[in-house]
Amino acid sequence: MSETVSLTVAQATVEFLAHQYSERDGVTQKLFAGALGIFGHGNVAGIGQALLQQETSALAAGETPGLPYVLARNEQAMVHTAVGYARQKDRLQTWVCTASVGPGSTNMLTGAALATINRIPVLLLPSGTFATRRSAPVLQELENFAAGDVTVNDAFRPLSTYFDRVSRAEQLPSALLSAMRVLTDPAQTGAVTLSLPQDVQAEAYDWPVELFADRTWHVARPPAEKSRIQAAADLIRGARRPMIVAGGGVHYSGAEDALAAFCEATGIPVGESQAGKGSLLHGHPQLMGAVGSTGTTAANALAREADLIIGIGTRWSDFTTASRTAFQAAGVRFINVNVANFDAGKQSGLAVVADAREALEDLTAALDGWSVDAAYRAEQGRLWAVWDAAVESAYQPGSEVTDALAPGKLTQGTVLGLVNELTDPRDVVLCAAGSMPGDLHKLWRVRDRRGYHVEYGYSCMGYEVPASIGIRLADETRDVFAMLGDGGYLMMPTELVTAVQERVKVVVVLVQNHGFHSIGSLSESLGSQRFGTRYRFRGTDSHRLDGDTLPVDLAANARSLGVTVIEVHSRDELAKAIRTAKDAPADGGPILIHVETDPLIHAPDSESWWDVPVSEVSTLDSTAAAYATYLQHRRQQRHHL
Repeated sequence: MSETVSLTVAQATVEFLAHQYSERDGVTQKLFAGALGIFGHGNVAGIGQALLQQETSALAAGETPGLPYVLARNEQAMVHTAVGYARQKDRLQTWVCTASVGPGSTNMLTGAALATINRIPVLLLPSGTFATRRSAPVLQELENFAAGDVTVNDAFRPLSTYFDRVSRAEQLPSALLSAMRVLTDPAQTGAVTLSLPQDVQAEAYDWPVELFADRTWHVARPPAEKSRIQAAADLIRGARRPMIVAGGGVHYSGAEDALAAFCEATGIPVGESQAGKGSLLHGHPQLMGAVGSTGTTAANALAREADLIIGIGTRWSDFTTASRTAFQAAGVRFINVNVANFDAGKQSGLAVVADAREALEDLTAALDGWSVDAAYRAEQGRLWAVWDAAVESAYQPGSEVTDALAPGKLTQGTVLGLVNELTDPRDVVLCAAGSMPGDLHKLWRVRDRRGYHVEYGYSCMGYEVPASIGIRLADETRDVFAMLGDGGYLMMPTELVTAVQERVKVVVVLVQNHGFHSIGSLSESLGSQRFGTRYRFRGTDSHRLDGDTLPVDLAANARSLGVTVIEVHSRDELAKAIRTAKDAPADGGPILIHVETDPLIHAPDSESWWDVPVSEVSTLDSTAAAYATYLQHRRQQRHHL
């Protein structure tokens, strides 16, 4: 009979998770860096007690806890921290997130959606109400009139790549093992949720000791079928104007060098999705930059006339395809290289289900000696030179722009340009929502494969601050610059307190433009006149939000949270602030640079489109005009059937 040990379900969960490892290419690392959590009555005596017991025992023995605990301030935010960490670690490591019953757990729903949409592994342990129902209904319990087994945690089901509820102790081993399998599967990974009822967490059980042995999960690199590689090579050889769209899968497989070698050999140009930006580094002759709705004119010009599109590790979001208007050539074909069959089958393309690095190396060999013609390479160079000059103009606008600025204000392009110029190549720029992601996608010059981190699968306002903590925890040798506007800051500033608590150095560049810059511009283009997008007093006579600017002092707010704040009002002051932040001690905690910008000065246009429906009928002339324009764009949509 096998040896057993008596532990509660929570203690067994913590002990198991502390012994999980991931391995790829012979390199092994702990799967979980630690646990982020906020305790309430649903988990304080369960997972909370288990983490305390493990920490106490480890420290008494002079060891590091197997699952170090970090106190978060918001449950959604702690999932963002885990996601930022996991993405920076190429999905090979992540965090556990524990929350209490009811609102504590449902606060994690947004984070779960973000993780799953972006294909990023994170383990969520929401607490559930009593499995025995002996005290039902308990505080914060949802009672469903039609079903006795429904809880609020069922809301995690459509948002998770794997969900299980552990209602009996005996179910825990199979639930944990299934969770690890999904977390380490590059094709299926995302948010994994194990719902733990509060009474079950505290129940004792005799567990087989082998459950807690070190366990290593292999992260696979599935190779492509030889016939698929040959079919893809035949399509490429027959193409006159092929183009690559590089997605996040290039980074997650570590395929950047393989992509560079493939492009140098073949001369095929590369456009990048948000997740794929940095697949080639700035200055590579085949790099045409961002593609799609927030793309460069160079990449989008080539996309319009390309006769073959090779998607590598992309899920083909509407921003990447410019809402299916980016690729206009008659008879354009697609090749989709993706580890997930689901994504490989999109755009009616030739599906090459494989790890990106493996497939690129095979394609390079299969195309040995083949290249696009010299004229196509030269065209790429000309298009890029024009765009690069436009970027420089956005970074350093002329007097016709700067003279029109209000005193103390800069352009957003100037802010991005200075941060790009004065940071180290290995530093990480981070953003998620607003006008900033589009500007970064177009303008930022990436100089290191891990130097660009924009969350644009869910584009979640509030992601920036907590994710910056995750990135810094993942690699303390890199400074992290979180770029966000006042709208994004107001969504989730509280996690700055966690950065203060843990002495995590992150640099927040807060661009104050007194409203929703991106949605304001979108609203205007759709005929909605920037309605509801300005932070203003309600007018006494108009009864609309068109009064004076609100006297909100976000710099003072950040100071009150314990953050070092630098307020700047000129280009020189901003440059000095960036240098000061760079020179700050590594354990000095967060720094916030506050700068005001003019939201009506935009980055260079992508000459592209994004499908946001406009009201078909309206009494507003602005809306009617926008609908006419909308119909013109709609006629350009193609479904590549």
